Amino acid sequence: MAADLLRLSLSPHFTTSGHRKLALRPHFHSPSPLPRRLRVLLPPAGAIRRSRGLIAAKAVDIGAPAGISSESEEKPANSSFLLDVNGMMCGACVSRVKGILSADERVESAVVNMLTETAAVRLKPEAAGGGSVAEDLAKRLSTCGFDAKPRVNGRGSWDVLHNSYVKGALALGALLGPGRDLLQDGLRAFVKGSPNMNSLVGFGSVAAFILSAVRPFLDKSVLQSLVCTHARLVITPSEMDSSAHAVLSSDAICIEVPTDDIRVGDNVLVLPGETIPVDDGPLKIAATSTGSNSTISKIIRMVEDAQSNEAPIQRLADSIAGPFVYSVMTLSLATLVFWSSIGAKVFPDVLLNEIAGPEGNPLVLGLKLAVDVLVVSCPCALGLATPTAILVGTSLGARQGLLLRGGDVLERLASIDFMAFDKTGTLTEGKPTVSAIASLAYDSSEILQLAAAVEKTTSHPLAKAILSKAESCGLHIPATRGQITEPGFGSLAEVDGRLVAVGALEWVSERFETKKRRSDITDLMQALRHESAKQTSSLDKSETTVYVGREGEGIIGAIAISDTLRHDAEFAIARLKELGIQTALLSGDREEAVASIGKIVGIESELVQASLSPRRKSQFISDIQASGCRIAMVGDGINDAPSLALADVGIALRTEAQETAASDAASIVLLGNRLSQVVDAVDLARATMSKVHQNLLWAVAYNVVAIPIAAGLLLPQFDFAMTPSLSGGLMALSSIFVVTNSLLLQLHGSNQEKKEQESEANVSLTSKF
Repeated sequence: MAADLLRLSLSPHFTTSGHRKLALRPHFHSPSPLPRRLRVLLPPAGAIRRSRGLIAAKAVDIGAPAGISSESEEKPANSSFLLDVNGMMCGACVSRVKGILSADERVESAVVNMLTETAAVRLKPEAAGGGSVAEDLAKRLSTCGFDAKPRVNGRGSWDVLHNSYVKGALALGALLGPGRDLLQDGLRAFVKGSPNMNSLVGFGSVAAFILSAVRPFLDKSVLQSLVCTHARLVITPSEMDSSAHAVLSSDAICIEVPTDDIRVGDNVLVLPGETIPVDDGPLKIAATSTGSNSTISKIIRMVEDAQSNEAPIQRLADSIAGPFVYSVMTLSLATLVFWSSIGAKVFPDVLLNEIAGPEGNPLVLGLKLAVDVLVVSCPCALGLATPTAILVGTSLGARQGLLLRGGDVLERLASIDFMAFDKTGTLTEGKPTVSAIASLAYDSSEILQLAAAVEKTTSHPLAKAILSKAESCGLHIPATRGQITEPGFGSLAEVDGRLVAVGALEWVSERFETKKRRSDITDLMQALRHESAKQTSSLDKSETTVYVGREGEGIIGAIAISDTLRHDAEFAIARLKELGIQTALLSGDREEAVASIGKIVGIESELVQASLSPRRKSQFISDIQASGCRIAMVGDGINDAPSLALADVGIALRTEAQETAASDAASIVLLGNRLSQVVDAVDLARATMSKVHQNLLWAVAYNVVAIPIAAGLLLPQFDFAMTPSLSGGLMALSSIFVVTNSLLLQLHGSNQEKKEQESEANVSLTSKF
């Protein structure tokens, strides 16, 4: 079977039987939930024979990772390794290097590639100490004039700085070294029953260290777990064409190496028995991006950017924090002045409280209460209220397959009143097929042939449907010149010396001086409906009509293209209505098709807009905003990009593996390509902002209550006054409450998933009856 080159991210998985499965994920595909993938069984060793690009299994050395043994045969550790070899200038150099390596009695076989400056060496089964053999052979090659060294795994000497154990050791050293006195003092004070600030700081530091040490074993990051760790690198001889159709030649060597060792241009082998999304045969993959350029790395950076982007409400909290500190300092000074002078005279009994000292000194009383005011006040809770909730919210969104371009997106989405949807590719699957072709003067195959010629250089889903139909009919697609595409309307090109236009009725008609009579257009539409009626109809189908016109004749034919409604479209619209959000349908398609879809999913007829150009879609968004409402736009194509950018929140479904104009313009990208994720996003945004408001309310309420008490409000009547240690403890607990309350947002994900499954099941059951 011919090898296919794919641009994919690799993620290894292992089964309990020892067979390895390698999941290949397209760029920007949803981390969660994972897509359904095709699984095939791994054939026994030696079962594969040379046929259609396959070779005997004995030529493939796929060595299992450490700790994983193959059922078919045990491979010695370090049986293969790579050497980086410099100085090879021609074929003679390659032969010389290969001869030096093969001459060693410990070497079973060697493959040398001059272009990649790499040598792969496989040792004999009885040979041991692969590392020492690699060093010996590298020195031997260097002595002969070819600078060589074993390939170093990972990032080199700097890799140690990324090691969790090294980080843990440094943190432990800081605690037991410079922090030892603080910990001891805090512990002694706590044991004696008089904890101080060192107790709080010490306990916090130890708790943070323990949490950091245990957390990697309990909760591995969902995004980081997608980063692949190993891949099978294929090394072919220099004289062999690496792009040949053979998956693996008999002279090639396949070595399992860390993914960090893969370089641009390297070939990676995926064998049968491993999880793949596109085929059940072996694939040879050319690495096109590694390290920080990989898709998962880009996703992680987007999440980090979102978490660092402040929401407007955070700027409000920040603006309050500054005046708050000065206000507390003023209140502290006022407390000192009041109790050291007027207060002690008005309420003389307060001097009997132990806080005034053994001699009942008003100055001591005022100083202690003033310190209590400074210590108990908590601007930290006010500052942490928003960013902690946003941090948890964006991380939870990433796990649900929602890429948020900034924490401010959550705040804007939580206040949405309207949500507008595109039709093709958004409410529908975006996989249209040609259902009927009609013409008053030409054969249907000629109409399809002309339309395919014009549409072959466009990427619109309708164009793909026309091309697919033409190819399935075996039609020859003529060459074109002067291709012009107007998004939202159609395409124009010169075919066989005459201009041909494909697109909306009015747009196609306006391209040519020759106009068809209205009666002819009506007859054409009736003929198309007749042809379409012959096909199997379904209530969940949306049909779009594309017209074909030619220079000197005007409109000469029409093509009906049907698309299937998304299975979760009705559920999503129903849930949004339950959340109090009005929905609208904006489409460039004809009125009948748009109205039909709007009725099926439950959008009010007055909010269903058909035959809209991209500009008119944007105008609808502007009109809603001018009325004082906030609107979100959901789309998937270039026609929707202006509206996505203009809306308060733009939401793009990810229907392609690569970035598109829609995803670039959107504030949220739905990696799962499910319409129900729109509801997930709204629920998450509202839950996150609810936590923000709870945190801010707590921060304000705490300070409003705690500061007056610390200033001695209860001292005259109840003889109660705070101590500095109590004030410090309350201040710390205030911040802990805010952080804990934000972390509880993680429970929203599991609860929401259960509710969504129940609601979707109810909608599905209702639709059946």
